[in-house]
Amino acid sequence: MSEPAEHPTGDGAEEQAVVILSGLSGGGKTAAAKLFEDLGYIVVDNLPGELLADLAELVSSDLRRFARVAIVVDVRSGDASLALAAMRGALEGRGIVPRIVFLEARDDVLIRRFSETRHRHPLSDHRGIASSIAEERRILDPVRSEADVIVDTSDLSLRQLRERLFAQLATTTRPDQLAVQLISFGYKFGIPLESDLVFDVRFISNPYYLPDLRPRSGLTDEVRSYVMDQPVTSKFLDLLHDFLEFSIPAYIAEGKTRLTIGIGCTGGYHRSIVLAEELAGWLRRQDTGPVAVFHRELDRS
Repeated sequence: MSEPAEHPTGDGAEEQAVVILSGLSGGGKTAAAKLFEDLGYIVVDNLPGELLADLAELVSSDLRRFARVAIVVDVRSGDASLALAAMRGALEGRGIVPRIVFLEARDDVLIRRFSETRHRHPLSDHRGIASSIAEERRILDPVRSEADVIVDTSDLSLRQLRERLFAQLATTTRPDQLAVQLISFGYKFGIPLESDLVFDVRFISNPYYLPDLRPRSGLTDEVRSYVMDQPVTSKFLDLLHDFLEFSIPAYIAEGKTRLTIGIGCTGGYHRSIVLAEELAGWLRRQDTGPVAVFHRELDRS
């Protein structure tokens, strides 16, 4: 399992690993905070926004004691956008660049989680839970737009959440690079919310309808050959390569450091996996930045 990287500084000391954890209520922040604790992070949760600047001063004052810190900033902090800006500014003013992680989930999943746990939504008053979730999305949208890592936890197990978080946090990029995450998925299970770009590959003939290939995933040679031998697949990849050769330098020029690409087929088990792996290999050969691949539906079978 990859852990957040600590990189040597010029004087031989290690940089502090500071994470600002935000997201929707019910989106998995409590589970994520526990994962950070298990990795030796000091976790600070539910601190009033007015105290965040003092916390930044404390964190920056003792490198050894606060080598790893995770700070939860959400609607309970008051004005979450203002609190994030204050926290980030205070840290960066002291030479610490935090990584911002935002966790979210589909509305139906959030409603189910609140129903199962019977927890009160922090914005609930006379409104129903659905209205509270919609209002929280609106309030936290500026925070989401600033995030370095966005994870849709709707269909993730705790193990998958751990893998996604720490694979992402371990990735570092140079200023001239773009970190790309590829997610294969099935449309019948929903589009990954964190996707910046989504490509539908359901136009490719489906191995599912061949009895010998149905139980095999897109990671097998047999399914890969079936998908890749189709002329329409080669044409699609050529067009996608042209698009990414054009867009990746433009994203980098605009200061974007991460790009999440969703590739979807019907069930997310055959075609999307093949195409995600093929695209990952091509991107690595271009050396435009680190590439991670996550096959969301692989464990479903």
